[in-house]
Amino acid sequence: MTMEKFQESMYKLIVETSTKLPRDVRRAIKAAKARENAGTRAAMSLATITNNISMADDQVSPICQDTGLPTFKIKTPVGVNQIQIKKAILEAIAQATKDGKLRPNSVDSLTGENSGDNLGAGTPVIKFEQWEEDYIDARLILKGGGCENKNIQYSLPSEIEGLGRAGRDLDGIRKCIMHSVYQAQGQGCSAGFIGVGIGGDRTSGYELAKEQLFRSVDDVNPIEELRQLEEYVMENANKLGIGTMGFGGETTLLGCKVGVINRIPASFFVSVAYNCWAYRRLGVKINAETGEINDWMYQEGEHIDFSKEVEDETETEQKIVTLQAPITEEQIRELKVGDVVQINGMMYTGRDAIHKYLSDNESPVDLNGQVIYHCGPVMLKDEEGKWHVKAAGPTTSIREEPYQGDIMKRFGIRAVIGKGGMGPKTLAALNEHGGVYLNAIGGAAQYYADCIKSVEGVDLMQFGIPEAMWHLKVEGFTAVVTMDSHGNSLHADVDKSSLEKLAQFKEKVFS
Repeated sequence: MTMEKFQESMYKLIVETSTKLPRDVRRAIKAAKARENAGTRAAMSLATITNNISMADDQVSPICQDTGLPTFKIKTPVGVNQIQIKKAILEAIAQATKDGKLRPNSVDSLTGENSGDNLGAGTPVIKFEQWEEDYIDARLILKGGGCENKNIQYSLPSEIEGLGRAGRDLDGIRKCIMHSVYQAQGQGCSAGFIGVGIGGDRTSGYELAKEQLFRSVDDVNPIEELRQLEEYVMENANKLGIGTMGFGGETTLLGCKVGVINRIPASFFVSVAYNCWAYRRLGVKINAETGEINDWMYQEGEHIDFSKEVEDETETEQKIVTLQAPITEEQIRELKVGDVVQINGMMYTGRDAIHKYLSDNESPVDLNGQVIYHCGPVMLKDEEGKWHVKAAGPTTSIREEPYQGDIMKRFGIRAVIGKGGMGPKTLAALNEHGGVYLNAIGGAAQYYADCIKSVEGVDLMQFGIPEAMWHLKVEGFTAVVTMDSHGNSLHADVDKSSLEKLAQFKEKVFS
């Protein structure tokens, strides 16, 4: 096999997976959009999502800025050199990163140093399997950190929050799956997809769960008990009222796939792999002699072109407030949960490394009255040395809970933008200091990149591109107030109401 041609095929697979959602996922999102009531926050969110999908199509840019940990599943005929295949995949990953199709996400776990090319110990993940077909089956999933952090594993028997005792039976498994959807809330960029692995050990259970995400959204489980379970979860998870981004609404889950393997008598694990709406997985069939792509997978059925959709759902029932940074405390105190805001002016990115740094050091810029954006963008430098934003959606904010309130008060920050909400410590600080939390639409990396008109500077590049503090000038950057300066939190309200609804599913369903 020509390795040069195979590497080219792998590069195409990486780019397509990062920039274009497969057809089965698009159909699921379109169906969710049709279920929502016009003018609601959920409808606005889904309109933004479909707009973002269309923009990624047109610009061949990442759908979401967090391109995750690339995981490949490769089946090869007997005799194919897997060592050479791995080398070609690594070269393709490095090239795609250089070209801005992947964000550099490989970080040394001890030093925190970013490799800059997505290569390093354990990254990317490549799993090989031999088979007796005469072609290579290559599949890739890009699963971001926000949804990866909402994966969960249960050991049965167990007491499940809101649902009571879960035993080692189908009904206990059902309770685990329902709880897994509840606990993800909006932090995993709902509405999402889940893969469930029943059995195995702690490692193989999670591997089985992730393997389910390689199934088609439209397929039917060949095991009757699991088919019924999948249908039950799909029907009832959407009654929890968590909705898109955790804003409430009719659709919380877009897909559920369950697999089972044997276990040892002492252990009974139920493992759940949660995936965001930006469900980026594709596959190709490759000629084992030439290295060329013969066919693409997950592309059966109707293709949805969201650029042709009418986006009148972007209108909301809430008022839209325009804020010009720097923002005053008086302006912040006027905002309340549910308001939609549009920000003009400067904002500064800050993720985990920046928040830890600011807790012990002075800020490199004056943050009084300013906006911090929880974002790790995809950035490219042109031939003249000027930086450009290629993708810039929000990251999950709850990771910054230990630092956020203290940093806001210390530096005078008035607004924080992220996704999924924050906890009681931050909420108390917003009330005391006069601050607000704004929830942007998770995964909408092209939509928000379009709002960024220029990169005015960057500090703390020693932390790597995703973790540096980027100085961004924005226009019309839209987000929803979900935590205000009066002690109100939409996230806490949705969590409470969805837990109450979860309790309605206590009763035994499967024997």
